[in-house]
Amino acid sequence: MKLQDITALLKTWKFWKELLYMTVGMFIAAAAVYYFLVPSKIVVGSISGLSIVISALFEKAGIAIKVSTVVLIINAILLVLAYFLIGKEFGAKTCYTALILGPMMDLWEKICPYERLLEPGATSVMGDLWFDLICFVLILSMSQALMFRINASTGGLDILAKIVNKYLHFDIGLSVTIAGVIICCTAFTVNPFRLVIIGLIGTWMNGLIVDYFMASLSRRKRVCIISDEHERIRDYIVNQISRGCSLYEVTGGYHGEKRMEIQTLLTKDEFADLMSFIRDNKIQAFTTAGNVSEVYGLWSQHKRHHRQGVSRGE
Repeated sequence: MKLQDITALLKTWKFWKELLYMTVGMFIAAAAVYYFLVPSKIVVGSISGLSIVISALFEKAGIAIKVSTVVLIINAILLVLAYFLIGKEFGAKTCYTALILGPMMDLWEKICPYERLLEPGATSVMGDLWFDLICFVLILSMSQALMFRINASTGGLDILAKIVNKYLHFDIGLSVTIAGVIICCTAFTVNPFRLVIIGLIGTWMNGLIVDYFMASLSRRKRVCIISDEHERIRDYIVNQISRGCSLYEVTGGYHGEKRMEIQTLLTKDEFADLMSFIRDNKIQAFTTAGNVSEVYGLWSQHKRHHRQGVSRGE
């Protein structure tokens, strides 16, 4: 990337917004690892878990190698794979998130060491391995969903999941599960059966919850409205909410009357604004709305284009 391209990128709101998302997302992920994974020593399908296994196997062979060294090597390999197999943008973002995970964990340790939260003699913040597992998976899944939403990841396992997602076309949650299960099964060589099973269950839960959060972040309302005052509603959608819409002529099945139906895709807040407009202006309308989990194309750009035109006085 040329210097002028980098300068132009730094001036965009998209860059700073995504940088903020990545920083906040990794701060959340670091809390999940530090407070729920480190004390309990649960090996959920992750690069950290794989590194523990590899380090233990080397130790059995008489070769001493630190877990942190193995993590560094594996992450370096995965970052190179991410750059070439997934894309430069994903590789660059993931490089940033992978680099700040460790410092973020150190920051949590300075803010509130997990030892303060442990009961005397306990090795679990929540007092039970299963509760620790659930808390870890819920918090980490939120972070992963936020990262995947902006074409980034928390590093490690997520890179493998993204590769599986891109080339085998599985849902991202299923991709996380597949990559995690493969890694988690290697722990049978060094960990008790019970801990491995707990890790496998956590990996399966992680995939399900990531899919749920991804769908929630992408959810939109598909709204269909039939009204004699369709022109007022269309004007409000286009000029006030700044969304596009489609108009269709429909025929009533009971009286056979011709009416106009408006269809549009809105966020939850935009849908609430539209319904308030209809109620406040006492507009007679038949309205139906359903959830749409994913939207492709230029939908997300309509509002931005509209606002840019207004700011230029077009």
